[in-house]
Amino acid sequence: MSLLSELSENLQRGKANEVKDLVQKALDEGLEPRAVLEEGLMDGMGIIGEKFKNNQCYVPEVLIAARAMNAGITVLKPHLVTSGVKSQGTVVLGTVKGDLHDIGKNLVRMMMEGKGLEVIDIGVDVPAEKFVSAAIEHNADIIACSALLTTTMTEMRNIVDKIVEDGVRERFRIMVGGAPVTDSFCKTVGADLYAPDASSAADVAVEYCKSKAS
Repeated sequence: MSLLSELSENLQRGKANEVKDLVQKALDEGLEPRAVLEEGLMDGMGIIGEKFKNNQCYVPEVLIAARAMNAGITVLKPHLVTSGVKSQGTVVLGTVKGDLHDIGKNLVRMMMEGKGLEVIDIGVDVPAEKFVSAAIEHNADIIACSALLTTTMTEMRNIVDKIVEDGVRERFRIMVGGAPVTDSFCKTVGADLYAPDASSAADVAVEYCKSKAS
């Protein structure tokens, strides 16, 4: 088994210490930081994402794998910066005003980071104004908003209305998601992107950022 395959396997098993050591070993052996990221860490997280999407693994396994990925990223990040590896795009992510749920949001963040996106997590119970100001501050590509309660879904329309009001509608794409949210609802409130689960959300975000860059 190659070193990068071993790295991917250990990440999938959630072995944070082994992942950390393998990233360092790969760098010591002269492997390119981009290869370590894409063929090791992102490969492992991508497999976990597909398994999660297909109900072959569940939230605890994703959380453990994400912790292992973060351990590897900690070692790798300085080398990515010096080698000029850029993120796939930037996403401002939060749970809408009135909603304190964060497990779904956290899964989305992990999956997006696993795909090479930079995620600005602004937390839970976030008003429309904060979504928009954070997107402007970080020059984001996507504003991603989550809701678990049907009573807070309407806040997503407020976010759309706010970016229109502030004259920045063309700068950002708005992604919506959460258990009660549907593609039909996405269209109704004037949002741009919808995904039914965390892994799909990461795929949709990367696809949009790539199309924007091309």
